[in-house]
Amino acid sequence: MTVRIRPARLQDAHALPAIERSAGSLFRTIPDLGWIADDDVMSLEDHRNFIAHACAWVASDNNRLVGFLAAEQMSETLHIWELAVHAEHQGRGAGRALMAHAVAHARAQACAAVTLTTFRDVAWNEAFYARLGFATLDTHAQDVRLAAILAREAENGLPPARRCAMRLALEKPC
Repeated sequence: MTVRIRPARLQDAHALPAIERSAGSLFRTIPDLGWIADDDVMSLEDHRNFIAHACAWVASDNNRLVGFLAAEQMSETLHIWELAVHAEHQGRGAGRALMAHAVAHARAQACAAVTLTTFRDVAWNEAFYARLGFATLDTHAQDVRLAAILAREAENGLPPARRCAMRLALEKPC
């Protein structure tokens, strides 16, 4: 698979919810998290907002969209809200390429870090990001923003004991 990463365009937005739904289908393999496969995905409007703010990228293979990453710059941090790769294309480098692109973008914007929240014990979540250099933050290391995101996720039904915040510290340019 030859993955190409590019900024998402407004005309891409309609294809992104289906990619997220496909990626989420893998949660059916985890009995107590299977419900996530049928849960809501990001709305078309949300995708359009990320695209309008130039913090959304897509991965394509032979001009077919296979993944996306939606992020938001918050002061000196780029926060990853969603990374999704179509189930048929997982394990082939699209997710790593999207993350590398987002990290490069954060560096170009002189961000101090990239953050995200994810599941602790799901193989394609915490362990994947740890291999990319992200560190899991204990409760005391989380800033107010990350703690609030985790609290909102819990309010929306995600099991708080299984969620974590992660951070990749970036070197400041000289």
